[in-house]
Amino acid sequence: MASKNKLKILNDPIYGFITIPSQSIFNIIEHPYFQRLRRISQMGLSYLVYPGAHHTRFQHAIGCVHLMQKAVRVLRFKGVEISTDEEEALQIAILLHDIGHGPFSHAMEHSIVEGVDHESISLLFMKELNAVFNQSLTLAIQIFTGEYPRRFMHQLITSQLDMDRLDYLKRDSFYTGTTEGNINSDRLIIMLNVVNNELVIEEKAIYSVEKFLVARRLMYWQVYLHKTSMVAEQLLIRVLKRAKELIASGTNLNASKALSYFLYNKVTEESFDTRTLSVFSCLDDYDIVLAMKEWANHDDYVLSNLCKMVINRDLLKVKIKKKKPAKAKIEKHIEQLKQKHGLSDKEASYFVFTGEIANLAYTREKNNINILHKNGKINDVIKVSDQLNLKALSKTVTKYYICYPKSKH
Repeated sequence: MASKNKLKILNDPIYGFITIPSQSIFNIIEHPYFQRLRRISQMGLSYLVYPGAHHTRFQHAIGCVHLMQKAVRVLRFKGVEISTDEEEALQIAILLHDIGHGPFSHAMEHSIVEGVDHESISLLFMKELNAVFNQSLTLAIQIFTGEYPRRFMHQLITSQLDMDRLDYLKRDSFYTGTTEGNINSDRLIIMLNVVNNELVIEEKAIYSVEKFLVARRLMYWQVYLHKTSMVAEQLLIRVLKRAKELIASGTNLNASKALSYFLYNKVTEESFDTRTLSVFSCLDDYDIVLAMKEWANHDDYVLSNLCKMVINRDLLKVKIKKKKPAKAKIEKHIEQLKQKHGLSDKEASYFVFTGEIANLAYTREKNNINILHKNGKINDVIKVSDQLNLKALSKTVTKYYICYPKSKH
């Protein structure tokens, strides 16, 4: 019988050919838990704004492994000792860092599961896979949770200059066509080093770091916080909330088995057990789209209209302001809607709402990006940069939005 252990190579539009580094990583990729990521879009509903943004969490995770391979090569070349076990654990940890994402990425965390973030679910998946693969993920889990003493390894997975960010900025800018996010990940990785167990970046890369932070800020305003994809995500959250509300009051709603489980049961962090995880692993974008197509014809005015808005991309009007919208303005829109369609206050509030968006490109509190000078000194990038706007990038910019129906609704 021919051995299955072939060298696996994937063709990626960003990096070209990517080699899957080992049989054990290939086995994890083959597992249904990981294959589910092919059915979860990386950027939620952003394709309603950028038609090319249909790439998936699967592609992103594989891209991260590729960058991690490069980072390990560079650090070893510079004399940082990384054992083969540590190398594989790093690759597994970055491969699985997003495995807990639900359909359309972030929308689920605010609607059908209560107070359970995707990081907690990722960890639950890792523990399950660890049991499946004879405890071979133990070290990867320690690195992922930050329990492993070699701190720089956790920083490669999650920090302000980690492999996750280096991949998604480059990948998302490619698929959306926004060139502002196209960072030079190769140069940033080649300049990585480790001092006192902390990840640092050599001062020759200061301009690449500056470009990376500016790119991050621009991608947030232009892509991730784009008002149209933001309102679409808000509508999706409201679709699921309304569905849960109707079910709680005794209405029967058709949905897939996996989605029904989360709609008919209250799922919190405490109740998120192995059974819940196995149902969650069957949930993806398709369940939600199918449900919205079904519910678009429902008798409930709120549910059917919310669904139609998302499916037909006939969204609410959004206005973004620097100040919080006045109460009177909100009430005016609610009154108009109530009179026009005979809705209650609660029903109208599904279509008229406000919120805020914040953009922070660089946090100075934790995991600073530290620059290593030739003389061995280490400084925060903000202190080293001669670009005044980096200081501005470490301040949070908050904007406020108000959403309400277009006049024809």
